[in-house]
Order: sequence, then structure tokens, then C-alpha cells
Amino acid sequence: MWELMQANKRKSLLLFMGMGIFLLALGYVVGEVFSPGGGFFGLAIAAVVWLVQSLVSYAWGSKILLMSSKAQPVTHEVHPQLFNIVEEMKIAANLPAMPKIYIIPDPAPNAFATGIKPENSAIAVTAGLLGRLNRDELQGVIAHEMSHIINRDVMFMTFAGVLLGSIVLISQVFLRGMFYSGGGRRYRSGSNRGQGQAQAVIMIVAVILAILAPILAQLLYFAISRKREYLADASAVRLTRYPEGLASALESISNSDYKPAVVNKVTAPMYIANPLEKGRKISSLTSTHPPIKERVKILRNMAQGANFTAYEKSFEQVAGEEIIPKSQLQNDKTVSIRQANDRKKTGNKKKDLRQVGDLIRTVNKYAFLACACGLKMKIPPNFKKSTLICPRCHREHKVPLSELAAMTAAATKN
Repeated sequence: MWELMQANKRKSLLLFMGMGIFLLALGYVVGEVFSPGGGFFGLAIAAVVWLVQSLVSYAWGSKILLMSSKAQPVTHEVHPQLFNIVEEMKIAANLPAMPKIYIIPDPAPNAFATGIKPENSAIAVTAGLLGRLNRDELQGVIAHEMSHIINRDVMFMTFAGVLLGSIVLISQVFLRGMFYSGGGRRYRSGSNRGQGQAQAVIMIVAVILAILAPILAQLLYFAISRKREYLADASAVRLTRYPEGLASALESISNSDYKPAVVNKVTAPMYIANPLEKGRKISSLTSTHPPIKERVKILRNMAQGANFTAYEKSFEQVAGEEIIPKSQLQNDKTVSIRQANDRKKTGNKKKDLRQVGDLIRTVNKYAFLACACGLKMKIPPNFKKSTLICPRCHREHKVPLSELAAMTAAATKN
């Protein structure tokens, strides 16, 4: 896996440099348009914009992503199975530190990983994912996100996204400035005809580049993202030794009827399946993720083992091209597919929905009080009364505010 990570880094660096060239070229021609001879000043401004946004992403990118997703940190007591699986995959992936675990109070099943460094990473899953998947499926999803961390995908996609944002920002500022300033009128009164024509050519080039650079950079960003999803699937299968777990999980995520409530264009590409692309006809060029049906087909076509070689053969049969570096395949070890876990899905949709609802309430700092009649009552964190009447048997329960506060703190203790 180390060789795969190194090959991933090299290719990422080349693609990243390509996006950087777009940004600097755009800054140069924009500088020339606004001030003849000021191309290098424009280039410097573009580099500063990129640097500032990168520093912000490096220092606070993960926190901003988690906050915008309304992810809440949870303890082992909230969901022991989730913690056990993350710990298993951390050991299997030889990660230097245990990722922080977050739950997003959203019934739509999905998950993402974040963190610039493996030593300070985090995995966030939705309540809907925990309520919908069995242990094997959940393990497949966690292994996929863990693979993004060890392959340095999270770091690269964060900075590539910042670079794309810088290109779009400079392009939009330039085009709007041209529109509101009346285009290139200032250049029609040049000191001589030749100079005016040269400036007009530069302006045309700048406009074309300002329009095309964001589009080309975005297509490049999407291409990088799609390839990394395939590689994360391959790495996840190697960690779990069970391709069907991830395949079934992807199907469950794809077939969910719930629409995500806390997702936007910035956070969507980070998820295991882009929630904004679901149900929409997305071109293969403009999609941040490969088609789920294709990913599932590749995983279920792995009959010879759970290593990179088996995934590569399956990928070639389905997609007709190569995905794993040959250097990685030469030293690939045989990994046999394990048997399915005995723990199955409940098959009871109402029970699953009730579990999802209870988990969302727990994450949102609700407390739970069990009545002798068997009813579990949900108490919101802003509950002010000292007594509570059971709606089923009408028993009166004393709920001191101090006890409620203790129950709420226990449910969400960090």
C-alpha cells in the first residue's frame, strides 16, 4: 500500500501543478489587462490569494467542513459498534492515530473523512447510515474513508478545492470588473496603433482564459476525484477482505429515499457518494464520483481475492482500462475473501427508522427516560419542568433539572 500511496502522490502533484499553472496564467493576463506591464503583479496577487486560502484550509479546513455539516463529536457509549469498527480499520490500515468520530444528525445515509494529516483526522457518518447498514456494510464504508486518509486524498482534495476556488474567484472578479467598467474602452486611446492592438489581443486572451480556466480546472478536479474513489474502494476491500460489504453499502446509500438536509456544493464531493448528484443525469466529465452501479459491479466481480490485483482485473473487465499502478501490483500479496459476518440487517424498516430517530436525538443532546410500561421517553435539552407524564400509562416521573443535565451530558460527553 505504501507504493500505491507514493504513486498516488506523484500523479496528484502533477495534476495539482497543472491547476496551479491555470491560476498563475490567469493572474498574469488579468494583471496585463488592468495595467499594461503589470502581468507579474497580477501573478503575485493570484499567488497570494492561493496562499491565504490554503493557509485557512490547512488551519481550519476540517473544522469548517465538520461545522458546516453539523457533525457532532460522540463517545463510545453513543454507538459502540461504530467505535469498534473504526478501531479495527485503524489497526488494519496501520494509521498512526485513532481518527476522531463524528455523527451527522441526518437520516440520509452517507459518510466522509477529513483531516490534513493522518495524525489529526476525523470520520463523520450520518445517523441514517448507522441505522440502515449492518456491520459488514458499515465496515466497508469506514474502510473506504480510512483509505482516503492513508492515501492522503483528504489533504490533496482540500488543497485542490482551494486552488479551484481561487481560479473561480479571480475569474469572476475579472469578468465582473470588465462588465461594469465597459470592457476595454481604456485601451482604444493607446499612445500608438500597435500598442493598442497588442493590448486588445491581451484583453481577448484574458477574457477567453477567464472563461475557460475555471471550466478546465473543474474538469481536472472532477477527474482527480473520480479516480481517487476507485482507489479508495480497492484499498477498502483489501482492509476488510470482504468486497460485498462495501458493494451492498453503496447500493443502500444509492437506494435511500432521503435527501440530505445538511450538504452543500463544498461538502458534497467529500462524501462516499455525492448526495447532490443522486437522481440527476450527470455527465461523466462533470461528476465528482464514478457511477455507483459501476463501482458495485467492479466490487462484485472480484472472485479471485480481495487484493489490488483482483480489483485491477475486475476494473479492466468492467471499465476497460487500468487503475492500479503496475509497481503496486508487482509486490501485491494474496488476500483471500473472508466469510460474511453473522450479524444481519433487522429487515424492519420501522425499527430502523426509530433507531435513526433516537440516534439523531442523542446527537442533538436529548436525554431518554424509560417508563415501567416499556415506553422510552425523549426529553429535549431545553426541558424545564421537574415532572413528566408518560403518554402511555400516565405515570408521573420526577425529572430534576440536575438529573436531566447529567443525562444530557452523559449522552454527548467528549
